[in-house]
Amino acid sequence: MSFKPTAPYHCAQEALRVLETVSGHPSGVTAAELARRTGLDPGRLTGLLRMLRREGYVQEIADSAYVTGETLRRLGSAHDRERALRDNLQQNLDRLRDSVGAAVYLSRYVDGEVRVTQYAAGPATPAVNEWVDFRCSAHATAVGKSLLTQLDANARRDHLARHKMARLTSRTITSDKLLLSRLEAQPPSAPVLDLQEYAVGTVCAAVPVTAGTTVGCLALSLPVRDAHRLKRAADALNRNAAPVLLSLAI
Repeated sequence: MSFKPTAPYHCAQEALRVLETVSGHPSGVTAAELARRTGLDPGRLTGLLRMLRREGYVQEIADSAYVTGETLRRLGSAHDRERALRDNLQQNLDRLRDSVGAAVYLSRYVDGEVRVTQYAAGPATPAVNEWVDFRCSAHATAVGKSLLTQLDANARRDHLARHKMARLTSRTITSDKLLLSRLEAQPPSAPVLDLQEYAVGTVCAAVPVTAGTTVGCLALSLPVRDAHRLKRAADALNRNAAPVLLSLAI
């Protein structure tokens, strides 16, 4: 796998360091002690603690000390962990949908296939009409291309060999040579775009959210009339991906 760390990935890794330290102090640990033990800049730590409090991973007690929060305790429990994780991810997706003003999707690459595992949509932010199975259209979707960029060259070629690159719109890339070249050149920090390649009237963007060995991504979709918002929405999605990464990593 050729995954290269992005800013949200680094943020999630730093948050994990904070959580490990907090978990080791059941009676509480101050921000000053956290900064000393994690080596994080106090300003950076303040932002991380704000996010962790908002997500329920830590809570502040007397004397400005921090202890583990309800979300961390729930996710750390073996009992019904999968349901707790799904609920936590859905809350994050709902929040992202409202903040970026678009339908939002969480996808994984599992057993050689593209899978949209959860999404958040609504009357004002409708989901994409899956008129062609996402598993068969990775070459045309932001989700699929984002997942493929995180695979090594052999895995990409294997996927394309198993799924014919059908022309879905006039903008769909059907040349495996051209697609592989573009995937190889894709900057890890830049969102992958679908500009009416999967469906006429829809534009999409996706950013990687890989935790451990499982390849994943976050994506959003907008009607083409809102295409002028795509870059801004994609940047916001990327900036706010850390909570989703954190949930997947715990």
